[in-house]
Amino acid sequence: MKTLSNGEFFGQTSQTINLDGLIITDTEYTHSFVDWHYHENPYFTFLLQGNMTEGNKKETYNCSAGTLLYHHWEDAHYNIKPDIFTRGFHIEVRENWFEKFQLSKDQTEGSFNIKNPASKLLIHQIFKETKINDASFELSIDQLLLKIFNQLSSQKENLGKKPIWVKQIDEILHENFTEKLNLDELSQTLDIHPMHLSRDFHKYFHCNLGEYLRKLKVEKSLKLLNEYGSLSEVAFECGFSDQSHFIRCFKENIGITPLKYKNLLK
Repeated sequence: MKTLSNGEFFGQTSQTINLDGLIITDTEYTHSFVDWHYHENPYFTFLLQGNMTEGNKKETYNCSAGTLLYHHWEDAHYNIKPDIFTRGFHIEVRENWFEKFQLSKDQTEGSFNIKNPASKLLIHQIFKETKINDASFELSIDQLLLKIFNQLSSQKENLGKKPIWVKQIDEILHENFTEKLNLDELSQTLDIHPMHLSRDFHKYFHCNLGEYLRKLKVEKSLKLLNEYGSLSEVAFECGFSDQSHFIRCFKENIGITPLKYKNLLK
């Protein structure tokens, strides 16, 4: 089985950034099939464009643009790519980075698909920082990455302790975030009191219901920026009230306007 060393991925890498304990790469995948292999260090894969299938010992993921995967160090997997342009953004984390911030690299195990929109939006912010590349970008990247690991750690601690409604409402929101939802209807569907839902939602999702829905909408918009001709079309498709609301929410979550981010993707 092939072992990939620091910063090595199957494909054509257009950008490599070496920081203290981090290797960040922007890579076009060129192989239709990559046999079982593993990487020397833990890393995140964020699919910017295209599609691919990834399998490991436990699961198989059908990945479209916007998919965020985490791979533990030396965790074996394989990849299949259709005949379309597919681009991945990777953040490889060396052992000295974990040591620098007093984290254990073994706090997360195996490979898994991260569906939390807050984590995905943080990855988009890291991508943005690598393209802007100003004097403070390394500090910003460290801070954003620590936020992601904190979210992963919180999810692991709460695993098995969450009431049933937490998983149920997450599924409902992911499937219906473009529709008009209200607290009373959600409470009836989940069979819990509206006050209880309102009070405890922040405990498990670290934001209120409205903020979570906006994060889901912004996350979807990031997948559509290259597919739609106008921002108003993207705003409508993602469930925003109008283009101005979309731009405002996008900037709050990513730090720049949708058009500026679209230009960074080119």
